[in-house]
Amino acid sequence: MAREVIATTKAPGAVGPYVQAIKSNGMVYCSGQLGIDPATGKMPETVEEQAHCSMKNLGAILEEAGSSYQKIVKTTIFLDNIADFAAINKIYESYFGGQFPARSCFQVGKLPLGGLIEIECIAECD
Repeated sequence: MAREVIATTKAPGAVGPYVQAIKSNGMVYCSGQLGIDPATGKMPETVEEQAHCSMKNLGAILEEAGSSYQKIVKTTIFLDNIADFAAINKIYESYFGGQFPARSCFQVGKLPLGGLIEIECIAECD
């Protein structure tokens, strides 16, 4: 099966040599999404606001690919500060309605553009 590049203007464009997502063999592989607000092109100040933007950006990409939060099988969360773990969990949880995917979450040295959080995922798609 051919692979398809997924792109939507409802989420920020890539900040490097990559695409928002690739759809292949009934799966969609979403690149990490920083907490950039697509309406302004800027990152909000707090990690909580950035987390919502990251999740909404993933949601827009998933929708473009014929998928949704409920079809996510794996996420990876990259945090600037692991002390934000509890606050991020509350926000993250609100997007899944109790049906959680597998997940990894860890602190990294730095994120692009000074971001506080980045989230990537793999999901099933139509």
